Amino acid sequence: MSHAVQDTRPAGQHAAPGSSSLLVVYLSLGGLAFAVLQSLVAPALATIGRDLGASTASSSWIITAYLLSASVLTPILGRLGDMVGKRKVLIGVLATLALGTLLAALAPNLTVLIVARALQGAAGAILPLSIGAVRDALPRERVGVVVGLLSAIFGIGAGIGIVAAGPIVEHLSWHWLFWLPLVLVVIALLGAIFGMKESPVRTPGRLDVLGAGILSIGLVTLLLAISKGQAWGWSNTKTVALLAIGVVALIVFVQVELRVKEPLIDMRLMKIRGVWATDMVALVLGFAMFGTFVLIPTLLQLPAATGYGFGKSVSQAGLFLLPTVVMMVLFGPLAGALDRRFGPKVPMVIGTSLVVVAFVLPALGHGAVWQILLSGVLTGAGIGFAFAAMSNAIIESVPAAQTGEASGVNTIARTIGSSIGTAVIAAIISSNSTSRGLPADRAFTMGFWACAGVAVLAVLAALALPSARRRHDEAVAAGVDDLP
Repeated sequence: MSHAVQDTRPAGQHAAPGSSSLLVVYLSLGGLAFAVLQSLVAPALATIGRDLGASTASSSWIITAYLLSASVLTPILGRLGDMVGKRKVLIGVLATLALGTLLAALAPNLTVLIVARALQGAAGAILPLSIGAVRDALPRERVGVVVGLLSAIFGIGAGIGIVAAGPIVEHLSWHWLFWLPLVLVVIALLGAIFGMKESPVRTPGRLDVLGAGILSIGLVTLLLAISKGQAWGWSNTKTVALLAIGVVALIVFVQVELRVKEPLIDMRLMKIRGVWATDMVALVLGFAMFGTFVLIPTLLQLPAATGYGFGKSVSQAGLFLLPTVVMMVLFGPLAGALDRRFGPKVPMVIGTSLVVVAFVLPALGHGAVWQILLSGVLTGAGIGFAFAAMSNAIIESVPAAQTGEASGVNTIARTIGSSIGTAVIAAIISSNSTSRGLPADRAFTMGFWACAGVAVLAVLAALALPSARRRHDEAVAAGVDDLP
């Protein structure tokens, strides 16, 4: 059943150029803050654990709580934005992010920090809400480039977090990992309150509470098992039971959503090739991106005496990821321009292909600095292309009223991929160690090949995307007949 859409805007009326530029700035700052906070903590986890007197296993909850919260709340808040107004929900999300970031900066112990991180994770809905707001407010010819920029910012922010963590912790303290992003959050919040108009597009209805509950159980158990599997053991009863519960809950969720009148996620959208193929690309690139965030800094920080390490400090290792971030900045908007001319398939195929090459190169050899740098350049260019193309593929495949939920699912896929990638690469490194307890050279070779192999799946998924005309025909056939 199609959602009814209400649009009170006169035909052809969009935000004025000046106000639309400011809108993009506010949304970009909010997305940047969220993405930076997603990765900023990872390099400093050991430092934070020591300062708070927490074990490594306990400290990992600082990341786990963030990922779980983002995965559960993103589709719920995206759907609420479609129902009651994207500006209202975005203000609430940014306020929650500000509160969580302030609480984290002041956290006196691990428990408070974990609660704060769960609050921050609610801001995972910023991307789907932002894409929806842009689609509603801007002329169609500008949407592709702006969505490309917003999507690339999530990759850029994650890279900045990895790069900046070392210098911040070394020269200030881990508390500043939260004080600095808080400035961005507050500016974005004030911009949303005073400089953003409410979207006129609405999808009236009620929130699917049953579906939200089942989805929460499925995602929490699945991500908990993935996040803790390495520590507990992949064959441990707890790990297996949680994985089983998660899979069963997600199957039940699909069945429930197909039957309820107003579903949290319209499963008919998954029949559209442009949607399911894009979600597969998001899952795989999430794996690859966080895989490289684990592999490269670890390799660079190993002692040079090992014969394959580079003996770099945390700060120096972070700087090696700077080319990746720069390439994301450059290629995200470029992907939007290519999308406007050729559709999202071309930049997505180019992007995923570059990511494959980026991992094959260090898999074949990673003993020289140039190999690491070139891999980073290719990774950034590929992810910049693909992330931007993913969002554009989603918004061009679904009606305006369902942009929030469809983008939310895509964001969840990326988050789950990030969790799997982090866990798998960490497991490969820990299971291939030298007698001194350091990662062996073969651990990195295996890790790079694993990321390259997974990235091939992203290329295949990108190739499965339909052309612009085919995409529209498939959407109509699936019952989604109000595409722009």
